[in-house]
Amino acid sequence: MTSIGGAEMVDWNLAVATATRLVRPGPEVSRDEARAVVAELRRHAKASEEHVRAFTRMIPEGHEPEDTPVLVVDRAGWIRANVAGFRELLKPLLEKMQERRSSSPGGAVFGAVGGKVTGVELGMLLSFLASRVLGQYETFAPATRDLPAGEEGGGRLLLVAPNIVHVERELDVDPHDFRLWVSLHEETHRTQFTAVPWLRDHLRGEIQSFLSATDMDPMTVLERLREAAQALTGARPEGEEDEGGRSLVELVQTPEQREILGRLTAVMSLLEGHADYVMDGVGPQVVPSVAEIREKFQQRRAKGASRLDQALRRLLGLDAKLRQYRDGERFVRAVVDEVGMDGFNRVWTSPNTLPTKAEIAKPADWVARVHRKAE
Repeated sequence: MTSIGGAEMVDWNLAVATATRLVRPGPEVSRDEARAVVAELRRHAKASEEHVRAFTRMIPEGHEPEDTPVLVVDRAGWIRANVAGFRELLKPLLEKMQERRSSSPGGAVFGAVGGKVTGVELGMLLSFLASRVLGQYETFAPATRDLPAGEEGGGRLLLVAPNIVHVERELDVDPHDFRLWVSLHEETHRTQFTAVPWLRDHLRGEIQSFLSATDMDPMTVLERLREAAQALTGARPEGEEDEGGRSLVELVQTPEQREILGRLTAVMSLLEGHADYVMDGVGPQVVPSVAEIREKFQQRRAKGASRLDQALRRLLGLDAKLRQYRDGERFVRAVVDEVGMDGFNRVWTSPNTLPTKAEIAKPADWVARVHRKAE
């Protein structure tokens, strides 16, 4: 990885080092307060497991699914974990691009630039995201010495302590209630994948099919990463206007990719919307100030931040993720209202019972296909 000619497409070690160096420091807390936050998040994660299982009824009584670890991390820990996940998931695509590099029109230029520039630019983007993520279930997480995962890459749940403290202070909400509320959302994701054994492999298969259908030259990737890095640093060339930004997801090129992306969008909308629905459904029983937290958090989501922040959200596809929360929650709520929780849980039967992108927008069509057809 140190020689230009033989360098990997991305210098992952440099990405970690860059992100760790550039990430903003977390909120000021004393050592005792930090320990208390970590301990409380661990307690809430454990308590959330019972609450989520009881509410969703996804795990039959007496059945114990695969165990996956819960890790309370700082921003640097989140960066290391995500770089490891990206490296694993993108390996087939990067190997394909590496093979093409020598024969592509931009191959010589990319070879000179090497993976180091790409590593720096990826690190800059990760430093931006590392201060914004409250929690995350890493579905395809490889185990490392300091970041354990479930058996056979079974995943891990991350709770990013400094970001949770930052947001609870920014919203001026009860910190204990907020920490439990966040834990409920993330534990729902953990339950989704541990209670539905086929879901992880299905999602991995869809992502790998999407990446296999990718047909791009290395310079296209480098250019898109550079756009993101320029937006982050404010280094966009003078006179070049931001016309809404091009998302990294817009590397989609083929009809096959668009079809796969539609299915992935539907699955992610289901998972995010279900987590929001469960979080709010359990909330009134165990989080006294849930209504205040939800209202303030929704306002924060909708308002966004600076123009730079909004541009990066578009570029990284984060606006699409916000729509997934909203559209998915509406789907789950409508289906549960129509056929109850057990009826909704038919969604987890097989890949064939997952909603399509069109059904996310029209829940009645999913009910008609899955329930009335079966009847």
